[in-house]
Amino acid sequence: MEFDNNLNEISAKIQLLKKTAVELKKLGENFPALEKNIARILASLKMLELNISDIVDLSPDG
Repeated sequence: MEFDNNLNEISAKIQLLKKTAVELKKLGENFPALEKNIARILASLKMLELNISDIVDLSPDG
């Protein structure tokens, strides 16, 4: 189904964003503004995971 394929693609992109944010957090350990903004980004990504990624994990095709 196209809807399931879109959800899988969206989930993959969310995971890629999360990986990138974690890498930036490590690089910016001595840069407080970056560290705080990355924390906000990670919180937003967590909400996306709850909304999308968990649905994909629960689907029979996921």
